[in-house]
Amino acid sequence: MADMATLSDVKVAWDEIIEQTGLADPIDRPDPVALASEGEAFLVPVTYMNSSADLKDFVGRHGGIVCTSTNASGALEWAFERAGPNGSVLFFPDQHLGRNTGAAMGIDERHMPTWTPGIGAMGELLGSRIILWHGFCSVHKRFTVEQVEEFRTREPEGLVVVHPECPKATVDVSDANGSTQYIRNYVAQQAPGARIAIGTEINMVARLAQEHPDKHIECLDEEICPCSTMYMIHPAYLMDVLERIVDGEVPNKIEVPEAIQTGSLWALERMLSIKK
Repeated sequence: MADMATLSDVKVAWDEIIEQTGLADPIDRPDPVALASEGEAFLVPVTYMNSSADLKDFVGRHGGIVCTSTNASGALEWAFERAGPNGSVLFFPDQHLGRNTGAAMGIDERHMPTWTPGIGAMGELLGSRIILWHGFCSVHKRFTVEQVEEFRTREPEGLVVVHPECPKATVDVSDANGSTQYIRNYVAQQAPGARIAIGTEINMVARLAQEHPDKHIECLDEEICPCSTMYMIHPAYLMDVLERIVDGEVPNKIEVPEAIQTGSLWALERMLSIKK
């Protein structure tokens, strides 16, 4: 997902959106919340945690914030306050998380156009509240309305919970949606014997099924493949890293240039400052 919003593409989009909308750029200004209250309209960037360090740095330097699937609504509220009532938020990389969160906050889909790199806006930029980047999770986009309907046909009393990275149509017909932790809590709260279909990464579903043998838990898409990126976070790989550290080796060391650390830290600290 992070590769779908490269810094070079975002810079081009940023300049084009500002040119087309006339919105102000918060870069190198004090906290723009005071300026927004005086009537100026800003374009404020919000990036999902699943993004590169250089993109987080861009976001931080342009007055923006990082979010997770848990606190996306809080991050958007923070950004709206700083954008002003006539401003907009540029949300990336995952369009579905942005769209589902915006819809839950009461924003009409007409005011959430999608920006596709190399093409431009699908929808009207002027008057928009959230401009969605055309990115997605390759796993979550596979969950469909048809899969939900098929499960309900088999299990009329069954429950469906999905991740907000799923398409909005799928989220709309599900019983609940939320972050990974939300899904864990949702499953734990159901009564013994509950039959639950989950729309998220298959290994997560398998772990929940093992943790709750008193419930029938299945993946909404029976043919879904594991997320290859998430599967790299595996106990065996962690053990390998720890053993190599004990042996005096520092494997897979990642060094972020200081110039990129600065803006990234600003964006992350802003996220940590919000209440939800």
